[in-house]
Amino acid sequence: MSHALPLRPALREACTELAEAAAREIMRIYAGDLVVHDKADKSPLTEADGAAEAVILAGLRQLTPDAVIIAEEEVASGRVPTLNDRPFWLVDPLDGTKEFIKRNGEFTVNIALIEDGRPTLGIVLAPATGTLWRGAAGLGADKRVGSGAFQPITTRPAPAEGLTACGSRSHGSEDDLERWFRENKLNVTNRVPAGSSLKFCLVAEGKADIYPRFAPTCEWDTAAGQGVLEAAGGEVVTTDNRSLTYGHPPFLNPHFIARSKTAR
Repeated sequence: MSHALPLRPALREACTELAEAAAREIMRIYAGDLVVHDKADKSPLTEADGAAEAVILAGLRQLTPDAVIIAEEEVASGRVPTLNDRPFWLVDPLDGTKEFIKRNGEFTVNIALIEDGRPTLGIVLAPATGTLWRGAAGLGADKRVGSGAFQPITTRPAPAEGLTACGSRSHGSEDDLERWFRENKLNVTNRVPAGSSLKFCLVAEGKADIYPRFAPTCEWDTAAGQGVLEAAGGEVVTTDNRSLTYGHPPFLNPHFIARSKTAR
């Protein structure tokens, strides 16, 4: 039996459709009364998390039946598959659940393919605005708003007047970020708060230059955004300047910096 994946353009299109189907479930629930539960780690969980994950898992299992899938809610419920040496998926069906609960629109669907520890395909969809970002190794990155056409995106050169930095809307310390900017002699003149994996996408499309993260994240939080950003010409590195890689149970990331390659 062959374990070969479908060609990357076909995977990209299929995962785009899966993200859109998951987004429809999310917005159906978003329009009603939200019921919020606490998971074991005290992070919030809504019906939308499970509904979106079910759509994505069913689609990925049909698309790549031999591939392992690491998905946030399955892991949270104790279903942690064993990785092998083949490609695997990382799925966060609703990244930014706190933003979803606040109803501020800053939440995303995230699907990433990991090969040899690196995200080679990333899909990020913001259901509230209908904005979708995609990145794939060898295919570049693009963006679509609503029913419009996909348009290519790339990171921008560092502006002479100073960098725009993204920061989390609900996590992390502003003092830690400011200290790190000073220590690294970075001229940051503008700050953009944003929820979920949107921060990667802002850097990928040239609306921001750098996103340092010094608060906890899991691999499914970052893989899709990293896939988009790297395909757009950016990079995601740890604080010791190594590429952020994936497939490390219990799937917790070290601190990292997502940036254009000129934002140094």
